[in-house]
Amino acid sequence: MRVTRSILTGIICLISASAVSQTAEELVAKNLQARGGVDKIKAIKSVRMTGNFDAGGFKATIGQLSKRPEMIKESFSVQGMTQVQAYDGSTGWQISPFQGRKDPELVGEDDMRNLVEDADFDGPLMDAQAKGNKIEYMGHDQVDGDDAYKLKVTLKNGDIFYYYLDPDTFIEIMVEKQQFIRGSVRESVTMMGSYKPVNGVMYPFYIESGPKNNPDGRGKVTITKLEANVPVDDKEFKMPAAPAKAAK
Repeated sequence: MRVTRSILTGIICLISASAVSQTAEELVAKNLQARGGVDKIKAIKSVRMTGNFDAGGFKATIGQLSKRPEMIKESFSVQGMTQVQAYDGSTGWQISPFQGRKDPELVGEDDMRNLVEDADFDGPLMDAQAKGNKIEYMGHDQVDGDDAYKLKVTLKNGDIFYYYLDPDTFIEIMVEKQQFIRGSVRESVTMMGSYKPVNGVMYPFYIESGPKNNPDGRGKVTITKLEANVPVDDKEFKMPAAPAKAAK
């Protein structure tokens, strides 16, 4: 009987694990379909976005340009100065006039990690296995008192994303992020809403992000314009050469 029970227990565990795995796959499939479907999502090759940023009364204009497979350029402008961070698929660079550095320079390890993750054009749910990402279904949870499906996405580099999907639409309404850097854990949260279709694909036009445990410290972005499949040269993402200094 002990052998029989052991076998039955093993079978039950295998069935349970298979059910959870299948649930995760089903939720990802429903999410991708709700966003427009895999074909329409992959038909988009580039995106240009502009918007307004507000954090406790501090206002700025933000911009983002993305292109397949893994290129991104982000800008933050206020009072005539613009900070830029970009990744061309291999090199991350920035221009930081607010820190008094107006010439392009390579980004540090932390910013590079963020840029690489932001540059994932379709996000970690699409083609997860090929990217080395592991997705697990974590059951139901709540976002601002409302029910949500929760998915845990472990990236190849060890960082973790928790996706919260609306139970009616299956579109993500919140993403929590855990980064493991030099032995410490950094947690942030991104809330998304006001979804609208662009070229048949749903994009959030309202984004709130910042520290997980400090809602008052989060910035709010309202997208004012979002264009898909805009013509953009790869050179746009390349680190420009520093201007030559005049001889003394």
